[in-house]
Amino acid sequence: MKLFRNIKQWLDNQEHLFYLFLIILIAPNIILCFTEPMPVVVKVCNVLLPFAFYYLLMTLSKNCGKMFWILFLFIFFGAFQIVLLYLFGQSIIAVDMFLNLVTTNSSEAMELLDNLIPALVSVIILYIPALILAAISIIKKRKLSPVFIRRERKRALTALVIGFISLGAAYGLDARYELKSDLYPANVCYNVFLAFQRNAQTRTYHQTSENFTFKARATHPEDKREIYIMVVGETSRAMNWSLYGYGRETNPQLSNMDGITSFCHVLTESNTTHKSVPMLLSQVSACNFDSIYYQKSIITAFKEAGFQTAFFSNQRYNHSFIDFFGMEADTYDFIKEDSQDFKYNPSDDELLKLVEKELAKENRKQFIVLHTYGSHFNYRERYPENHAFFLPDFPVDAEVKYKDNLVNAYNNSIRYTDDFLARVIHLLKEQKVDAAMLYTSDHGEDIFDDNRHLFLHASPVPSYYQLHVPFLLWTSGSYQAAYPEIQEAASMNRQKNISSSVSFFQTMMELAGIETPYRNDSLSVASPLYTEKPRVYLNDHNEPRPLDDIGMREEDFEMLRKKEIDFKYPSPDSSQKEYTSSE
Repeated sequence: MKLFRNIKQWLDNQEHLFYLFLIILIAPNIILCFTEPMPVVVKVCNVLLPFAFYYLLMTLSKNCGKMFWILFLFIFFGAFQIVLLYLFGQSIIAVDMFLNLVTTNSSEAMELLDNLIPALVSVIILYIPALILAAISIIKKRKLSPVFIRRERKRALTALVIGFISLGAAYGLDARYELKSDLYPANVCYNVFLAFQRNAQTRTYHQTSENFTFKARATHPEDKREIYIMVVGETSRAMNWSLYGYGRETNPQLSNMDGITSFCHVLTESNTTHKSVPMLLSQVSACNFDSIYYQKSIITAFKEAGFQTAFFSNQRYNHSFIDFFGMEADTYDFIKEDSQDFKYNPSDDELLKLVEKELAKENRKQFIVLHTYGSHFNYRERYPENHAFFLPDFPVDAEVKYKDNLVNAYNNSIRYTDDFLARVIHLLKEQKVDAAMLYTSDHGEDIFDDNRHLFLHASPVPSYYQLHVPFLLWTSGSYQAAYPEIQEAASMNRQKNISSSVSFFQTMMELAGIETPYRNDSLSVASPLYTEKPRVYLNDHNEPRPLDDIGMREEDFEMLRKKEIDFKYPSPDSSQKEYTSSE
């Protein structure tokens, strides 16, 4: 009892609370010093300058509890930051993290929530008692003495001067240091501003893109029936495909199927669905991403060229470009929206029923886009029980000790994708017409692959495992006979360095023979004109950056070298014109 009385007496002292609140406010900055690869001078600045600002702000009120609550936004950022660090191991809260809050559906969030319990408990222990103590201080109208406030304000101003000196040193000694990107919480505030700006631009998309046209026209014979299917996978990484040398049999059907070309050295330019999928479905890439607010998708290009179009998705609405692009189609269906139950979890096979129905229309020119749920966590929920080939696949808790089980479940989801794609191809074969299927995944996934113990995707700094994706082309026998140069070019390009974000759209346009000013055959892997371009990644501020300038670690570059994937290219500034199609 004496211990509790002593603690209560200590906490009743407003001066003690003043210092306690100050430590809690600066806690994320201290943690970031251990998680971020920064020079020492930058770490000093990133703690000292924010500390000085918090210090000064805390002296502006006689009631320290009141000021602590006034700074609640920074407390929220701190809690969010700690959860993010638990999830990804590094990096500040990115713009995409805020956008993910409005583009991730509730079922995905619930699947992930259970695995964040340790982080949430830590946040509750750190912040909730402090907020309660601050509220008690306000209710009881406790005050700091004028002498204490004057003394601490002088100290805060001194600390602020030293903080600005450290900021100057950070700029002087680190050429890449940017306050808006590297100083917490200034960087988070800037990212919030960008998130609101992008959200506003997204809301006006229908107006800004209203008059866009591809000026597309078909060049293949009008009287010949042809069918093209684009399949966009989810969270499937090339490393776990036996087609790319993986030691376990995850592609038993595709490995033994004629007409398939698998491209080996393919990287995505984004590790987030809400950016990657729109790039796959449009002419937009990392080097011109902001033009997405003024353009439409490949579906509109096919419609302009006279095709009957369809878009079928096994994902819920995300109120952004995936929805906008899908709804351009003559027929569209987001099958998860057929039920109001957020637990409704249809298999990707349900999409095949819609494909069969669409093909039964026997339109002369058909274009179908499929957006699967693929290998998204929770992996065990992505395939029926009778497809559980690798065992055990339970439990699937996001913990290192369950890594083998998680990998088994993940591999089962890849085998299920293999079966799904084989069945898509079988449906096309049955039509006995010129047909092609193009497949890639939006991004990959971390599954506790190395000593960093990274898990999931969409981290502010990507890993090799999130970037290397499968990329497949299948063409029917009659298509190969009609356009032998396509198959020859694809075979010639399969070992080249490819960006899925750039080449997916361009390759499909060439396969279907659709001409438009936005078509660029040097970006199509089905063209003899294909040319390797500099590797870039779309960073959080929508800037194209070289892979060695986005914070990736040596473990990632070692894997890229192991897979013989080139990544040391010139800066994106020198390649901007090459990457962007004519308009």
